[in-house]
Amino acid sequence: MPDVVIVGGGISGAAAAYEIARAGHSVILFEARSLAAMASGWTLGGVRQSGRDPAELPLAKAAVERWGGLDEELGAPTGYRRRGNLRLARTEAEVEIIRELVVEQRKLGLAIDYLPDKAAIRAIAPAIGPAVLAASFCPGDGHADPIPAVRAFATAAARHGATIRDGIGVRSLTRTGDRVTGVETSEGESVPAGRVILATGIHAPELLQPLGLDLPLRVKLVCVLQSVPLPPIFEQVFGVANADCAGRQEIDGRLRVTTGIGDWPFEPASWTTDALAPRAADIGALIERVSHVLPALADAGVARVWGGLIDLTPDALPVIDAHTGVDGLIVAAGFSGHGFGIGPVTGEILADLALSKQSRFDLAPFRLGRFAETPANDAALTLHG
Repeated sequence: MPDVVIVGGGISGAAAAYEIARAGHSVILFEARSLAAMASGWTLGGVRQSGRDPAELPLAKAAVERWGGLDEELGAPTGYRRRGNLRLARTEAEVEIIRELVVEQRKLGLAIDYLPDKAAIRAIAPAIGPAVLAASFCPGDGHADPIPAVRAFATAAARHGATIRDGIGVRSLTRTGDRVTGVETSEGESVPAGRVILATGIHAPELLQPLGLDLPLRVKLVCVLQSVPLPPIFEQVFGVANADCAGRQEIDGRLRVTTGIGDWPFEPASWTTDALAPRAADIGALIERVSHVLPALADAGVARVWGGLIDLTPDALPVIDAHTGVDGLIVAAGFSGHGFGIGPVTGEILADLALSKQSRFDLAPFRLGRFAETPANDAALTLHG
């Protein structure tokens, strides 16, 4: 019997498998599709501290410290670059939002600058267009390549003895009394486990419901576009004050940009790649929105477009919790479009919880039970890491 079974092969699950395996414990990871097939692969790949909720900022700071050494630690490239993050203001109202963001985040100890005019912005990022009035700039932020990063964690986990079983889903969690005791796979296999980590994004509620646990998620549809390779024009990740679009230039020169395009009105389990394909109108709206702040996109050839689904909680903070009322279960879901960047630290936390160790972070803000205690406030989706 493995010490831990992990359900979900995104960055949270893969990083947890790595941490558990290198601590000398047996672990099996099940992924229904392929590694990084869902949010961790659809993401922009931002690794940021700026714009984080105060509860999440300690995790983001610690994650930035980890990312710089991960290529060497994991023995594979993650594509990580620390070139900064810009959050852009397009209107006078957004200027005030950005100015206040900088003030508040400085109070929390974050090194972040306010760029008050177009000249200051273009001195850092000449490709940003004249429609942008002001910006924040966090030089300690950066980005990585999502799929290679997740695979690097999984491969390193396997070297330490973890079993990675992609293409095999989990259809239910098995339970004896008030304790989860394992999983039933899509292949009809019953796998016992000492602990189960549930890190399945939009699919977490359907596995929790039979246990009497409710995770309220809104499933949001996003549109992602990748251009043909361009000469180097932009080093940072950009977002905007109201978080309705974001982008960066990848290492191979392709621009990768994204925007939210609404709710997914169907059952989470029903999605297919074809069903998520953005409409022509969505693609046009994304190009127009991003070109307003990054004009180079307007003339760039389009190489690929795709849609993705994001698991958004009512307060846009994730659930990371081992005290749900069901022993043996650890939940890690609802990362709301910005879980990739903190993935290495989420893995560390999940390993500690699974191995009955005290986490070095305050996890109270991430309790599953908080949603039953306070009314939903329908937080906004953010898309850049």
